[in-house]
Amino acid sequence: MRLLALLLATSLFAADAPKAKAPAAPKAPEPPVYLTEAEAGAVNTDFKLQGEYANSKFGADVIALGADNFHLVLFKGGLPGAGWDGSPKIEVDGKRDGEGVKFEDKIDSATLADGKLIIKSLGKGLSLNRIVRHSTTEGLAAPKDATILFDGKNADAFVDGKIDPRGFLEANTKTKQAFTDFKLHLEFFLPFKPLGRGQGRANSGVYLQHRYEVQVLDSFGLKGLDNECGGIYKNSAPSVNMCFPPLQWQTYDIDFTAAKFDKDGKKTGSAYVTVRHNGVTVQDNLELKGATPGGAFKTEVPAPGPFYLQGHGNPVVYRNVWVVAK
Repeated sequence: MRLLALLLATSLFAADAPKAKAPAAPKAPEPPVYLTEAEAGAVNTDFKLQGEYANSKFGADVIALGADNFHLVLFKGGLPGAGWDGSPKIEVDGKRDGEGVKFEDKIDSATLADGKLIIKSLGKGLSLNRIVRHSTTEGLAAPKDATILFDGKNADAFVDGKIDPRGFLEANTKTKQAFTDFKLHLEFFLPFKPLGRGQGRANSGVYLQHRYEVQVLDSFGLKGLDNECGGIYKNSAPSVNMCFPPLQWQTYDIDFTAAKFDKDGKKTGSAYVTVRHNGVTVQDNLELKGATPGGAFKTEVPAPGPFYLQGHGNPVVYRNVWVVAK
């Protein structure tokens, strides 16, 4: 009963001429990527089992890892941002078992099928149902004083902005306009890439002033590090991992105050940022002590900068992007 009990309780040189180098090994093929639920469900049945599960007392993330492998993360109290009490998570690997999945350690077991996750213990079972959450700010209308950067009609506000066949803004573009202090709203959509791992799993990023990166990544069910969704890259991990499963719209609502400088250009005050991921504050008035890696602007100077939606070889898309200058 360990699974449930833990949950509840809390030669470098040669004399002759150098030898010819062996031919490089062929590059491994890129993992498959699915852009829609219909495509993922038709080609990869693991997608239908991945997701969030909950009842009144517990929450669970079920992550599809490809090749019939899964990972289960259990939370006491409910899902992150919806009841989880912050106690240690319990994590168990699982394998496809017929139409469902079986997760098992040496004592306890859990099964997943027909939209239900059953955790077995001493003849009794906890039942969690699959749910689909939506951010409280999904579809948030821009206020009257906002500058609309992308509403699906065109990408004129972006340098070489491209709209995909579905009408969404593709990553790897920056705004033509520069900003200082602001409130930014945007929504992003991560592809399903079950065989991807780490930074290869739907990687992008939102750069503020092209200096500070708010990471975008499919980190559903992961640890919640500074290089995962909601993190400030190389600076601060999110206070809670609020990443939804891939192929669901997610939101960032970002309040930013730029660094301050005197008349001689000497820095007198740090930049600060608050990030709400899917409606939950994950960075609370965080002091940014310098630019993060990867941006076009490597240093802080008394000048505004554009937003950059990082292109990192993954088909991440955005919508409903607007900003209010402060």
